[in-house]
Amino acid sequence: MNTKLLAGITLAAALSFPLAAQAQDGAAAGATTGAVTGAIVGGPVGAAVGAGVGAVAGGIADDTRPRFRSYVEERHVPSYRYEHEVRVGEDLPSAGVTYYEVPREYGVTRYRYTVVNDRTVLVDPSTHRIVQVID
Repeated sequence: MNTKLLAGITLAAALSFPLAAQAQDGAAAGATTGAVTGAIVGGPVGAAVGAGVGAVAGGIADDTRPRFRSYVEERHVPSYRYEHEVRVGEDLPSAGVTYYEVPREYGVTRYRYTVVNDRTVLVDPSTHRIVQVID
């Protein structure tokens, strides 16, 4: 009973902040979406886990993505061919892929970018895991 109540409250709270959500960047919006989805599926524990999975700390913000895509295209970064689906959570190989620093103007200092199957992605350089697909 308490789980359903908490999930309902979480959902209502998320839906009551539409103006605040418009001002959020991709990470904050991802955290909110993840929390709501997690709450619906897994109750309070699901909300906490969903918020963590939905957020990409230090990722490219939604309003900056088009400019960043143009930046990458202008550099003619070669695309790495990958046999698996290009999605968040996939681990890229440590050899054969070139990772590039993201210019500071995009607010990302923790991750690197590369192009995989013609899609720009942010990658955690310590694990080679895709943390954001820039579409």
